[in-house]
Amino acid sequence: MANVLAYRLLISPGLLATTLLQHRYLLGQLIKRDVLLRYRGAYFGLLWVFINPLIMLCIFAFVFGYVFQSRWPAHPGSIPYVLNLYCGLIAFNIFGETIGRAPTTIRAYPNYVKKIIFPVEILPLVPLGAAFIHGIFNMIILAAALAWVGHLNASLLLFPMLMLPLIMVGMGLAWFLAAWGVFIKDMSQIVPIFVQMLMFLSPVFYPASAVPELYRPFYSLNPLCSVIEALRAALADTTIDWVSWGIALVLGLVAFFAGLACFNHSRDEFADAL
Repeated sequence: MANVLAYRLLISPGLLATTLLQHRYLLGQLIKRDVLLRYRGAYFGLLWVFINPLIMLCIFAFVFGYVFQSRWPAHPGSIPYVLNLYCGLIAFNIFGETIGRAPTTIRAYPNYVKKIIFPVEILPLVPLGAAFIHGIFNMIILAAALAWVGHLNASLLLFPMLMLPLIMVGMGLAWFLAAWGVFIKDMSQIVPIFVQMLMFLSPVFYPASAVPELYRPFYSLNPLCSVIEALRAALADTTIDWVSWGIALVLGLVAFFAGLACFNHSRDEFADAL
C-alpha cells in the first residue's frame, strides 16, 4: 500500500497537469456556473461581487480603526490602515472560501462523481477558481483606492506571484478536505469554525510585528502570515521578506502534494460512499 501511495504521489502532478490542460474548458464552465448561480435572481446581480467586500471592509474599518483605534506602524509614505486591512482580507478570503467550501465539493456533484470518465480531481478547484475571480474584482477596488490616495505603484503587479504559496496550500487542503468530506459529513461544520479562528490568528487586522516575540517562530509557520506580509510590502513598495515567502512556498508545495496524494488514495471509494 505504501508503495502504491508513493507511486501515485510521484506521477500525480504530471497527470494533474495533463488533466487540467485537457479539461480546462470544463473547469472554466464549472467555475463560471458557480459564480453566476451565487447571484442568480439577485436584484444587483454581479454587483454583489463589489458590494459584499466593501460592506465588510467598512464594518472592520469602523470596529478596528475607529472603535478600537487600531493603527499601523507609521513611516513616511505609509499606506492607510483601511487599505492594509483590505489587502489582508483579499488574501484571506481567497484562502478561506477555498477551504471553507472544500468538504462539500465532491458531495455537491454526486452524478459527476459516479461517472467513470469524469475528472473528479478538478471539482475541489472550483471554489478556488470562484474565489480567485472575486479576488480579482477586489484587487480592482484596491488599485482604485490606492490611486485615489496616491499610493499606486508597479509592485502591485507582483501580487499574483506572491499569492502562489497560498494557492498551493489552498489546493492541497481543498483536495484533502474534499476527500474527508465525502466520508465525514461533520467536516462541513468543523472547517468553517477553523476558518474563523484562522482569520484572527493571521495578520489580517494587524501587522505580524504586533505578535509577541516569543510566539513569532510558531506564528511564521502559518503561510498566510508570510504571504499577507509580502503583499503589504509590495503594496507599500518596501522590501519583501523573500526568505519567509520562500519557506511559505515550500510548505505550500508539501501541502499540495500531500493533499493530492490523499485525494487520489480515496477517490476510488467516493462513488460507493455517495
